[in-house]
Amino acid sequence: MHLVTVLTAFATIFVAELPDKTMLATIVLSARYRRPWPVWFGAAGALAVQMVIASATGGLLNQLPEAPVRLAIAVLFLVGAVVLWRTAMAADDEAAAANEEAAAAESSINGRPALPSWRIVTTVFGIVFLAEWGDLTQLATASLAANGRPLSVFVGAATAMVSVAALGVIAGRALLRIMPEHLLRRIAAVIFAVLSLVAGWSAATSLGRPSGAVAATIAPPEG
Repeated sequence: MHLVTVLTAFATIFVAELPDKTMLATIVLSARYRRPWPVWFGAAGALAVQMVIASATGGLLNQLPEAPVRLAIAVLFLVGAVVLWRTAMAADDEAAAANEEAAAAESSINGRPALPSWRIVTTVFGIVFLAEWGDLTQLATASLAANGRPLSVFVGAATAMVSVAALGVIAGRALLRIMPEHLLRRIAAVIFAVLSLVAGWSAATSLGRPSGAVAATIAPPEG
């Protein structure tokens, strides 16, 4: 396990996930069911599975020639930075809409029969799993894992995702009222831009080295 890689993955994914639609979906689902533990288990399970998929995909990319992989990573992070920055101003509106939807869900739950926990877990799992598919955080995790040490990337990214899900379940609506969503997206955009520059520089410098797998020049084996 490589601590720096774990912390880098955690910081990148945590900041990117806070203003994400998956976080907003978790808040609404928590308000709808008023059962925090089943909602959290469902969301955390879905996010952990998505991080397994992303880290494994990145690990496979890690075996390809270094320069093209690094260049693709740079492009992905750059696209992510642009998307996050351009959607920042709409983030507050999305958060407000999610807060209103959560309030409506809370007011409409009275009189409904309580669902069994397993139904809530499986329903939330399916919704969050589909919401996260192809998301920026999934692509970012795969890109980080393609740099090497996919197990460390998975630990950092999965911990970040599970932590954000816990925040959404426990204090989601309060967070929506005090959290500047547009600022979080712009912070995430800056982080993605920096990672894009690092990957681009690495791709440029690797052109002068003999071709080979990324793992051969980046990191020692996981251990």
